[in-house]
Amino acid sequence: MREASDHAAQVHASELDYDLPEGLIAQAPLAERDHSRLLLLDRHGPGLAHRSVRDLPGLMRPALLILNDTRVVPARLFATKPTGGRVEILLLERLSPAGARERWSAMARGSKSLRPDMRLRIAESFEAAVVGVADGTVTLDLSSPLGVSAALASHGEIPLPPYIARAAEASDTERYQTVFARHEGSVAAPTAGLHLSPDLLAALEDAGHQKAYVTLHVGAGTFQPLRVDTLSDHVMHEERWQVPAATAQAIAAARDEGRPVLAIGTTVVRTLESAVDEAGVVHAGEGRTSIFITPGHTFRAVDALLTNFHLPRSTLLALVMAFHGIEATRAAYRAAVEARYRFFSYGDAMLVRSASLARPKRSDTEVL
Repeated sequence: MREASDHAAQVHASELDYDLPEGLIAQAPLAERDHSRLLLLDRHGPGLAHRSVRDLPGLMRPALLILNDTRVVPARLFATKPTGGRVEILLLERLSPAGARERWSAMARGSKSLRPDMRLRIAESFEAAVVGVADGTVTLDLSSPLGVSAALASHGEIPLPPYIARAAEASDTERYQTVFARHEGSVAAPTAGLHLSPDLLAALEDAGHQKAYVTLHVGAGTFQPLRVDTLSDHVMHEERWQVPAATAQAIAAARDEGRPVLAIGTTVVRTLESAVDEAGVVHAGEGRTSIFITPGHTFRAVDALLTNFHLPRSTLLALVMAFHGIEATRAAYRAAVEARYRFFSYGDAMLVRSASLARPKRSDTEVL
């Protein structure tokens, strides 16, 4: 796995700042997944165009789309201590196999009074035993005779990001989840994939695009802002990833055919760039990655990127700047603010491609 580029030492965190009116932070999804707006950009190109996510099938020549099939866990729980006090728990990562008893790392509000061997009651026949408390996190053994996954589905809440200023609703259980989510393990959604509806996926297939999957379980660290002056000083969080053999083979075949690889989201980029070798070959496997992709990074696995708009001073914005350029990305974000795009998890999207990947249609290359 490659670490952050040496060029990161020259990038000041202030270059990842931008002005965002609070009213542009999307607080809820649109009625239809694929009705979001799409800012179309060409890497190192001079202009931009305003489109819709529904236009995606015609905006690139037939590509291989790589999607993250992680599933968001209903990871927010409310428990009662033996004293009657309340504890809010945010599960972070499963540390044992799924079953009737599972070990998890977690964060907990009210954790100062937690101690090993304390038992927390979440619901009838669903409890958590405190195993350890250290470094702002707790280790818990969750247990339920119905199985922990079933108990979480009944008693847990989808952990909406901190910039969504409302409690999770029943509709978020479905909408803060991609339609292709399969492998449970994330505490935040891979948000670029939220735009893809079954109809849009079918339209992409009809237009000649192919798809394959990776898994990266998104951790709470994805929301951690940069608290350093230069990017090279940031300590990146770790996340678990897997590249199936079928996906590695599909990417190899795409390279042989001259078919571009389109990453659906920054989590896919981080996965592929963690699994690719110096020759540009993506290998099947699994592991943990703390890769920090910053300006100056050489991309070996990805030709185009579909992504949402990200928080100022975030590692995800640094990744986009690495792909599209610092000043070009800043200009795109200014244009998105001026055009009143919706930002962050439930917001709109941008597609960054090379001009050579465009279908030869006048409407695709027209600069607005």
